[in-house]
Amino acid sequence: MLFRETQVTDIPQLSKVRLSVQENRLSNPALVTAQHYHDYLSRRGKGWLCEVGGTVVGFAIADLQDHSIWALFVHPDYQGQGIGKRLHDLLLRWYFQQTRHAIWLSTGPGTRAAAFYRRQGWHETGRTKSGKIRFEREAD
Repeated sequence: MLFRETQVTDIPQLSKVRLSVQENRLSNPALVTAQHYHDYLSRRGKGWLCEVGGTVVGFAIADLQDHSIWALFVHPDYQGQGIGKRLHDLLLRWYFQQTRHAIWLSTGPGTRAAAFYRRQGWHETGRTKSGKIRFEREAD
């Protein structure tokens, strides 16, 4: 497994991972475009990915403007191998080197992702308008 910073040339593979997930699926995949990925990677924040045999199997993107995790996804075939935790840790380390502002994210209730974030020390702060759980995390 190779972990590295995400480049805009990785966007097609990031999109494949995003569209492969079983939880927190996009209701309309057309709503998240290559331009969105480009903006988050080049203007709004930074991302990391995990490759296995040259194929992207997971990625995470931090948004400094909105103080959030825009994405953290692992292909279903690679879950349970520590990839999400490593990406999470890389993202948070970088984020809190840039700012001390709390970071937030949202995810579906009752999902593996919600349980994962609780284990990583995130605190539930309420619900979004769409009913997702809103989590926040302060700097350590």
